[in-house]
Amino acid sequence: MPQRTAFLGLDFDPLGSDEAPITIAARARRMEPFAYAATPNVDHMVRLDQNPELRPLYADAWLNLCDSRVLELFAKFSNVLLPAAPGADVVQRLFEDHIHPDDTVVVIGGTAKIARKLRERYRLNDLRWLDAPPNLKDDAHARSECGYFIRANPAPWIFLAVGSPQQEMIAHEVAAAGDAVGVAICCGASLEFLAGEVSRAPKWMRDTRLEWMHRLGSEPARLWRRYLVDGPRILGIWRRWVAASR
Repeated sequence: MPQRTAFLGLDFDPLGSDEAPITIAARARRMEPFAYAATPNVDHMVRLDQNPELRPLYADAWLNLCDSRVLELFAKFSNVLLPAAPGADVVQRLFEDHIHPDDTVVVIGGTAKIARKLRERYRLNDLRWLDAPPNLKDDAHARSECGYFIRANPAPWIFLAVGSPQQEMIAHEVAAAGDAVGVAICCGASLEFLAGEVSRAPKWMRDTRLEWMHRLGSEPARLWRRYLVDGPRILGIWRRWVAASR
């Protein structure tokens, strides 16, 4: 494990899309005590700036992977090595290269259709899906249902697909309880892309850091605020960090 990289007040693990899945898979195969990988991106960083009480969700994560090529670019401007490891790429590599058909896979969130497509596409014999209860952010009992499902279904691979910060809150609470195993990946919409329910940006848009534009065009009613109002605040956060670092 390389030494963590501090950027914008958060410690990241500088693992790229090639190294991160290998690192996750190595731990998952050992069925060690529960740990989780968070995937902070611009949206997460803006939320943390507004709600610093959420920082322990990331400070206590086993891995913090940079889920943003925009953050990668800001880090480059700051002479900080922070390779992007987009969650969608990491999850795809895990399913394609590391998860075996007879492995137990736990999925919390998404839909029954997504779970069925994943079973069929990757010939998974033991995928266990939980239709996550609503209001996870504010309902501790709802989050505890998810935690119970993780403990009752020991698995090397756990995918939390319920959005942020809900997925990090669930992972943090399970880790604190200390009575579960496996590696959880806070993966957001990654399973929707993998199952073909939502189209991902073409590779050229991803390579040129324009994936956000594709997502905005695909779901403008849901995502306009994230990308047009909240997202640009990252520039001010970065400027303040640069000034404080001098």
